[in-house]
Amino acid sequence: MEPSEPGAPGAERSTPLDRIRGLALQHVEIAPGLEHLELYTLEGLLGLLWHGERGASEVVLACGGAMGGLLGPANGLYHDLGTALAARGFGFVRVSYRRPNDLAACTLDVGAAADLAFRAGARRFVTVGHSFGGAVALNAALALGAAASGVVLLATQSAGCERAARLGDVPLLLVHGERDELLPPQASEVVHALAGGRGELEIAPGAGHLLLEASDSLRARLLAWIPAAFERARSRGEG
Repeated sequence: MEPSEPGAPGAERSTPLDRIRGLALQHVEIAPGLEHLELYTLEGLLGLLWHGERGASEVVLACGGAMGGLLGPANGLYHDLGTALAARGFGFVRVSYRRPNDLAACTLDVGAAADLAFRAGARRFVTVGHSFGGAVALNAALALGAAASGVVLLATQSAGCERAARLGDVPLLLVHGERDELLPPQASEVVHALAGGRGELEIAPGAGHLLLEASDSLRARLLAWIPAAFERARSRGEG
């Protein structure tokens, strides 16, 4: 059976797109390989910047902080990752929340983005989140279940990450600035402990909350780590 379109008459509100009560969707290509989507809902406007082919089978979902935003940390990390990964055949979706700083609503927004990608052909996802967005990325990955191929938490908060152990063997990478002025590195250490000590925890020397001082190394790290996470899932037949 084909999934219902958001807001379609008689749609059962069981998928994320159904649950956000979408009224209309419009999109426009703003640059080659970059599309801007706006989904109007009864509870606000959900915006997406979509890098790469809409039919990509492996998609990264990027989550902003408590104030929202689409650039991510480290001088526009999300834009650069999206551009680079799209050139390698991956999809990359930057999510602009309907209600920033509302963990449940923001997690649902990321789920709606995943739902759109799934309907277009996506089967595996890596979630990436900065600060408050770390909790969003973790909870979105839990909701994705077997479709989650990896989770990247950048200068994450620990609140909202209490269920980290439920990630099981999903690859996990945590990166935190040594001199984070908003959230101490101990926040990522707590999440790492909550995950049972699984995954990789890296402290970026001299870096603050936006990880500006680690911009180049962080890009290189994620451009290696994310494709490797997808390759691992692919080789195991996951998603």
